[in-house]
Amino acid sequence: MRITPATELYDRIHRLQLEMKENKLDAVLITQNADLFYFTGSIQQGMLFIPVEGEAIYMVRRDHGRARMECGLKEVVPFRSPKDIPGILDEHGHSMPSVAGMELDVLPVTVFNRFSKVLGDCQVIDASHLIRTVRAVKSEYELGILKDAALIVGRVHKKAKEVIREGMTDLDLAAELELEARKAGHQGLIRMRGFNNELFYAHIFSGPDSAVPTYSDTPLGGMGLNPSFPQGASYKSIKANEPITIDFGGVFDGYIVDQTRMFCIGGLSDELVKAYEDMKAIQEHAKKIAVPGASWGAVYDSCIEMADEMGYADHFMGAKGGQVSFIGHGVGVELDEYPFIARGFHDYELKENMVFAFEPKVVYPGVGAVGIENTFWVSADGLKHITFADEELVII
Repeated sequence: MRITPATELYDRIHRLQLEMKENKLDAVLITQNADLFYFTGSIQQGMLFIPVEGEAIYMVRRDHGRARMECGLKEVVPFRSPKDIPGILDEHGHSMPSVAGMELDVLPVTVFNRFSKVLGDCQVIDASHLIRTVRAVKSEYELGILKDAALIVGRVHKKAKEVIREGMTDLDLAAELELEARKAGHQGLIRMRGFNNELFYAHIFSGPDSAVPTYSDTPLGGMGLNPSFPQGASYKSIKANEPITIDFGGVFDGYIVDQTRMFCIGGLSDELVKAYEDMKAIQEHAKKIAVPGASWGAVYDSCIEMADEMGYADHFMGAKGGQVSFIGHGVGVELDEYPFIARGFHDYELKENMVFAFEPKVVYPGVGAVGIENTFWVSADGLKHITFADEELVII
């Protein structure tokens, strides 16, 4: 079990405090699991109080003993309810804040109301952008964990070449690969921040199923097993000469990488082979232009223009009428972190050690989809691979 070093936690809190000072916040109150893990190294039920200056206080309702074991912060205290906040702050030399930030993008209204009663006249504003900005730049420690997660999807890629066979269902294939990932240490849960965004391990599908649209904000959807979870693998049997997509999220010690590779039995049509090679070319283009200082939106625009010039205007990142407005998404503790390589994000710049998955894909309804996805970190001279599995189309 990897315990987040105290030096990591204090550096993260310090960087958030700098953002708080610039935005005139007295404090930030963190309750969401992913953010708690990032700033405390623990996900026990409670709240992290971060003042603009001084020691943060991790107030834990359940289980305090485990939180004390997992968290490297100095102040980890028992906590029964928000009513305890004023007394705990007073004991630690803090006054009640006049302006406080909370994760209003994810905080349920009922929970917010309970805190509001205790905070009284305190002005509460959304601190989500500040939190996500801090989380977007990874430390060397985090990059190391992401590289460990990449080993899992590397093993999945190797296993897929061994087990794919004609007649097996997409679900059969998914089960084989999920078992391999789990044995490699995959923690099981893939966290997403967006409301109603859900994902289980991976999108694994073949032929026309990979081109079936669905509710999720993803270029590919899939039929799924039933309307209660209408995405991913179905009972469809795999046939020769159709694309097999393995879009797999690897998670290790809390951190996520995303990788897509293409397989087939016997070969694919010239059209699909060319489309796959073109998606790899777009990826190579992104690797050169996604440098520190480049805007997220400019990278998106350049890649969209390239796809259009190649003739994929009606198929890139979804079928016409159902195309998503991004090509890349940040990864880390959640699958939908900053940065977004997406339409309109021209006021946001890439920074060194930001990490994102880049996934150019084309979709042909009734036929299938092809594409590539890798997780990269931003270096001084462009993107560097975290995921590393061979990118050639695998023909079984």
